[in-house]
Amino acid sequence: MQIVSDIKQLRELRREWQSGKELIAFVPTMGNLHDGHLKLVKEAKKHASKVVVSIFVNPLQFGPDEDLDAYPRTMEQDKASLQALGVDILFMPKVDDIYSRGLEQQTFVEVPGLSYMICGASRPGHFRGVATIVCKLFNMVQPNMAFFGQKDFQQLQVIKAMVTDLSMNLTIHGVPTEREPDGLAMSSRNNYLNTEQREIAPGLYQLISSMAQQIKEGRRDFSVMISENKLKLATLGFKPDYIDVRSASSLLQPSHEDTELVILGAGFLGKTRIIDNIQVSI
Repeated sequence: MQIVSDIKQLRELRREWQSGKELIAFVPTMGNLHDGHLKLVKEAKKHASKVVVSIFVNPLQFGPDEDLDAYPRTMEQDKASLQALGVDILFMPKVDDIYSRGLEQQTFVEVPGLSYMICGASRPGHFRGVATIVCKLFNMVQPNMAFFGQKDFQQLQVIKAMVTDLSMNLTIHGVPTEREPDGLAMSSRNNYLNTEQREIAPGLYQLISSMAQQIKEGRRDFSVMISENKLKLATLGFKPDYIDVRSASSLLQPSHEDTELVILGAGFLGKTRIIDNIQVSI
């Protein structure tokens, strides 16, 4: 595994692969890798002859009251995990190289509509930061395909829309959420939970799982379901952010014609924000 921080060196290696007609898969991460990240790498290796993983804690997607400085960094452990999986390049760019003119002067990419609802309403500017860094990384790595987890369902839809709208020549793969034995979706932010919070945390998944089952059985009063389950989430010990039922394709309110839905939920345990989702076919 080659560890690269220089964009010029990355592009030189990319050109060598391109001349050999290698298929290149890309997995962008912010590090502190868990089994969910490693699942993305394993999927990437099934589809391509070369795999690039990036680790970059992106300041542009953190809000003013969010956890940029506290975000867990486990670099040596991450390197060992990626080496063991046979990753070809670990790309670790520096903030000054990515945002050479500073964050305030940075040209940005923003996907309208999708970026402003649900998580975007709770975290203004977040998806602008995500779309901008992913677009920049795609331009640097120039992969044939990229892999993202479905746990961040809205993020996945934002990236797919950006790729389509900007006519990017790559395929986006969504990979099913990796879960702990008790159902909690794996996330780097789970490390922030204390013992009591960790016991409560799977409750979000249990609630949206129950909602999914009720929808499969024919329940359609979504607004009532949402209100009921926000109250249940608070009763469990969460500070609810949202619970919602949306069209899986558009993330708009579902119509009678929609047969693919997604239930999305988010809530706080202390300062830690837990998110999850379940897709439902009806």
